Amino acid sequence: MEFNIIFQTSRKITIEVKDYGIWYARRNYRIYINGEPVMTSGRVVQTVSGLKPDTEYTIWIENEDGKSEVQSFRTDYEFVTLDVKRFGAKGDGVSDDTLFIQAAISACPAGGRVYLPKGVYKVVCLFLKSDITIDLDDEAVLSAFTEKPRFPVLPGMIESYDEKEEYNLGTWEGNPLDMFASIITGINVSNVVITGGGVLDGNSSYDNWWAGTGREKAGGAFRPRMIFLNHCSHITVQGLTIQNSPAWNLHPYFSDDTRWIDLRIINPKVSPNTDGMDPESVDGLEAVGVYFSLGDDCIAVKSGKFYMGHKYKKTSRNLEIRQCYMRHGHGALTLGSEIAAGVQGLVCRDCLFEDTDRGLRVKTRRGRGEDAVLDDITFDNIKMDGVLTPFVINSFYNRCDPDGHSDYAQSKEPYPVDERTPATGKMTFSNIEAKNCHVAASFIYGLPEAPIEELKFEHIDISFAKDPVTDYAAMMDDLEPSSRKGIYINNVKKLELKDVKVHGQEGEAVEMYHVEKLVSEPQG
Repeated sequence: MEFNIIFQTSRKITIEVKDYGIWYARRNYRIYINGEPVMTSGRVVQTVSGLKPDTEYTIWIENEDGKSEVQSFRTDYEFVTLDVKRFGAKGDGVSDDTLFIQAAISACPAGGRVYLPKGVYKVVCLFLKSDITIDLDDEAVLSAFTEKPRFPVLPGMIESYDEKEEYNLGTWEGNPLDMFASIITGINVSNVVITGGGVLDGNSSYDNWWAGTGREKAGGAFRPRMIFLNHCSHITVQGLTIQNSPAWNLHPYFSDDTRWIDLRIINPKVSPNTDGMDPESVDGLEAVGVYFSLGDDCIAVKSGKFYMGHKYKKTSRNLEIRQCYMRHGHGALTLGSEIAAGVQGLVCRDCLFEDTDRGLRVKTRRGRGEDAVLDDITFDNIKMDGVLTPFVINSFYNRCDPDGHSDYAQSKEPYPVDERTPATGKMTFSNIEAKNCHVAASFIYGLPEAPIEELKFEHIDISFAKDPVTDYAAMMDDLEPSSRKGIYINNVKKLELKDVKVHGQEGEAVEMYHVEKLVSEPQG
């Protein structure tokens, strides 16, 4: 057996087992620390807690197939631990502990640790500070208040004194708009770890945050996130259960080199706009061992609508998602629709998609602009079960904006290519099994004036449920509901189909229109 240590602090490590399982290891294994067994696990990504700071350890794992090599590691140095209860926090589930926990964060020196022991801590918003670790005990809960007047507002845009520049704090769906500060908010901070086995609970419901369409009447601002990182860098969030969010759960925004490890993101399936993670205009992101079950897209990669995308041109790039389990979302992994600065270099591999509406979901359309380029997108070694439509590339997305149903956005006739025209480059899908599908094996529709440059399907096996539901494969006008539809492809320059099998469809396995170059034929 083999494993890598992928994360460590002064008191814990997280390992990733290399046995080629997805989420679940092929066999349960035991973890040994300094020669003593500490736990048995059935997961590929596993965290070991209870270690001491600045201490040498050895670790190995073994199962019936054998034993790994012994690795040595030294836990991180920790200068001091600040217990929030010594600062006045009660943790009784009633008292407002916001000020006391914020005092501990503000007082924590570089290299220090803010510790939340067992308890339920009622808070409004907490603001991060650079160079510290925040550690929640396994039985600690950060429980958010829901009364809107308690929440500060982050202005969407503040003009500089000389009126030449601007300072953006708040955001909503790709535009600079006023928003309520999030339960955990980071602004221009770096080198922060938020860790622990505890819970971050937004306590949201239709009685508070989920009513309405996004802009709440009280305060006139948009809903908060659970964790919002604005212009931050080198942030790691590990181990937490994050649940009942007012809106998006995790929102790294113009933030680089963030890591999201061994998390549970849980919202009711019916909760609106509760995306699991929305990386927006980021460079460098790793999500590994994260479980999603929620009411919208599990991961939705974005880079702003027209104003933000074209003013700042901050492409979302260098993203890796692996060993994640995505359930019940609209899309397991979505690109868009706010992608005016594009997405470049994304890899999603070794993941499970279960009962999502779509597997890959690309949402774009005319008007996103010439910088809205999607390129170098790779999906590899994915298992899907119960996904309505495994692959959707929709260049006519009709939601989110007032002109979504306009002739310009929805016409299937070619328009002139200009500064408003988005583009889709190379996308590769390999080693994917999708069973119990419902609506369509795939629905791919590029723009007629800007076809998808290159689309590759290799070693793909898709089969349908015995009693499939009928639904829409994509959100575009003039599209009829379908069931057991095969692979539909329209407007692609280069299409490669190698070892592609579709079982149980009604009609043709592959239906193609306006494909300029077909490299190989499908099988099945």
